[in-house]
Amino acid sequence: MTDAQETAAATSLRTTGGAPPDDGGSSVEGAPIPLLEPREGIPPVIADEASLAEVIAAFAAGSGPVAVDAERASGYRYGQRAYLVQLRREGAGTALIDPVGCPDLSALGEALSGVEWVLHAATQDLPCLREIGMVPTVLFDTELAGRLAGFPRVGLGAMVESVLGFVLEKGHSAVDWSTRPLPEPWLRYAALDVELLVDLRDALEKELDRQGKLEWARQEFDAIASAPPPEPRKDPWRRTSGMHKVRRRRQLAVVRELWQTRDRIAQRRDVSPGKVLGDAAIVEAALSLPANAHALAALNGFGHRMGRRQLEQWQAAVDRAKAIPDVQLPQPGQAVTGPPPPRAWADKDPAAAARLSAARAAVSALAEELNMPQENLIAPDTVRRVCWEPPKVVDAESVGAALVGYGARPWQVEQVSPVLVEALSVKGA
Repeated sequence: MTDAQETAAATSLRTTGGAPPDDGGSSVEGAPIPLLEPREGIPPVIADEASLAEVIAAFAAGSGPVAVDAERASGYRYGQRAYLVQLRREGAGTALIDPVGCPDLSALGEALSGVEWVLHAATQDLPCLREIGMVPTVLFDTELAGRLAGFPRVGLGAMVESVLGFVLEKGHSAVDWSTRPLPEPWLRYAALDVELLVDLRDALEKELDRQGKLEWARQEFDAIASAPPPEPRKDPWRRTSGMHKVRRRRQLAVVRELWQTRDRIAQRRDVSPGKVLGDAAIVEAALSLPANAHALAALNGFGHRMGRRQLEQWQAAVDRAKAIPDVQLPQPGQAVTGPPPPRAWADKDPAAAARLSAARAAVSALAEELNMPQENLIAPDTVRRVCWEPPKVVDAESVGAALVGYGARPWQVEQVSPVLVEALSVKGA
């Protein structure tokens, strides 16, 4: 009997896999029950090699899938490193591991190689887990499973409530997890996040199987597990909030210089870049091109709380941007490697615009029929690329090959190819 089944039996609550509720309510009979304490209590935080070795042995000897979660300090610290890792497996219980005290968890990752890892929104946690040596070979993503199964709300709390009938504690997801020692309420929250994850996985597997989507989900999970680490973003400074206001190349140079200066300071101090200087302040300085630190101090974001030394530091960045030769100034926009923005299609290629309109409508209808979000049925960028440059001969085989070339999984090719073949045959004016 699993944790959820035992708890349900103790409270006379019957858990079911059930179908996704049409009204967004619970698919479990009776009022949801608050889950206030981990089954075996809050486990001690593992922060030394000897204790870690015991955890590795226990989890290696456990059975079935392992629930995995990680907590970061987004908005507080530089980067997206993990500050707490939570695991739960039958026969091993729950473990809370401090990656600050135990920065190398590769031995734990190796001990769990070949074991199915259950994560919620796996792509959010996998980068920080990879940094500490934990890389799954097999996984089950409960959030993605919920999307494919057609659940209207796929947050962990919503899924646990609607599928299993329990209410998870809320309120600590956005705290500063780099805090040491971690407060007991935070640790309780962290332990509860993996308490029922395997039970949720089991119920969702049954539901996906009932809908005939289990193989689709497995293909999606395999794609996530086998995906290489993402390439570093080119020109990340261009993602500064408010960049649409910045039009001149000299102003772009100021944004770049301030962004890079801020990033170096944030990395050195290990704080979130937004705590060093806000995006709005960077854009304000770029638009104003202040002549000196006094003028800079008058701008929003560089107020009276900022010391003279800091102001001079930011003004020096502005001055460096001003001194860049014209030929070295950044170009507006980024190099386009794919199709132009859809809004420009009608002017550039009316036939492509007609194909895209037909394809979007067809994909939307198919997604509704299959009861899943359009973006999970097929990536919108893939649809755009195929519509912009369709195969010379449009048929199921050529369209399927094009979809595969853009990374579509076999189930997606099978479902989407027929409607795209029809859409690509539409003639534009």
